[in-house]
Amino acid sequence: MRKLSDMSTTLILLILCSVLLSSIAQIVLKTGMSSPNVLATIQLGDSLAMFKSICSNLYVIGGLTLYFASAAVWLLVLARVDVSFAYPFVGLGFVVTMLLAFFINGEVLSTAKVIGTLCIALGVAIMAQG
Repeated sequence: MRKLSDMSTTLILLILCSVLLSSIAQIVLKTGMSSPNVLATIQLGDSLAMFKSICSNLYVIGGLTLYFASAAVWLLVLARVDVSFAYPFVGLGFVVTMLLAFFINGEVLSTAKVIGTLCIALGVAIMAQG
């Protein structure tokens, strides 16, 4: 399998595309699961109503579709590089998801979240060098 120095720009873009799709999926799923209709059925405790509400929510369906697309792209990546090389890049998803949650959902960026996420990103950078 190839290392970073041998990889094409296309392959790197595929890895980043998969990570980005997965991060966006998280935000879209959060939107769906936070919708008033879904929250109301969760509070009722009626499993069937909750299942129907979740399965019919367009944001949930969209988020799951994005996850499927991410997985499809990831399969293309795995066909071309070692999983031990490619998988650390998934850690970048933590950074992207944290930033999307901040900018789109208005979530708070605590010092602990930022430092922890940067540690993950640093680990990814170290792995990519080796």
